[in-house]
Amino acid sequence: MLDQEQKTAKLYRMATPDHVCPFGLKSKGLLEREGFEIDDHPLESRIAAAIFKIRHGVKTTPQTFIGSNRVGGYDALRRFIGLDGADSDRVTYVPVITVCAMAALMALGTSWAAFGSPLTLRAGEWFGAFAMCILAFLKLRDIESFKAIFLDYDLLARTWGGYASIYPFVQAAAGLLMIAGALIGLAAPLAAFIGTVGVMSVFEAVYVKRRNLKCACVGGGSNVPLGAVSLAESLLMVAMALWMSAKPLIFQQS
Repeated sequence: MLDQEQKTAKLYRMATPDHVCPFGLKSKGLLEREGFEIDDHPLESRIAAAIFKIRHGVKTTPQTFIGSNRVGGYDALRRFIGLDGADSDRVTYVPVITVCAMAALMALGTSWAAFGSPLTLRAGEWFGAFAMCILAFLKLRDIESFKAIFLDYDLLARTWGGYASIYPFVQAAAGLLMIAGALIGLAAPLAAFIGTVGVMSVFEAVYVKRRNLKCACVGGGSNVPLGAVSLAESLLMVAMALWMSAKPLIFQQS
């Protein structure tokens, strides 16, 4: 239990006319939620911030002082309070869950708008296609980071480096064509090809060589582990390709 002195915090954060530090605001919000009385000290110029850093021997702001002790920045504050600090090596599936949830909601909403019902066969197709497009966007957001991870395990990319550069564009093109239901004769082979290569690559890296790698499925900035999720992305594209190719034959016979 913190005593009253320890429940008082001094916060020094950058808040200039052209930049308000987001971590300073996050620190302030965290302190408020934890019931601290805050003595807030906005550093309203870069000169003031520089003087503060020199005086206290720190390299960054914000800085929180609780009682007579300097706690540090936002991550240090979280740890002090008893919350987990940011961990750049922590494995997480949150990006994948977010993509799947958003793709599902978009598919249900689009089906509702188009057919008056969210639960249609087309909604299932749109889910797969929307997911492909969102995943492609995340890769294209920072293609160099994506390539750095992708080249470490993809069999074709390791043989021909250019494949890593075109992969997100191929995935996006296949997804967009499947959303439109157009040129399936082109979209399906593209999805089937990159999906099959992906299945083989993940299986070889994870289940044969037992390598512990990051997955490039949601781009290069996440810590999604290579494994079942990566396999699911590739299998989704193969399944979409097979379904979109077979659907005309199935409904023609029926």
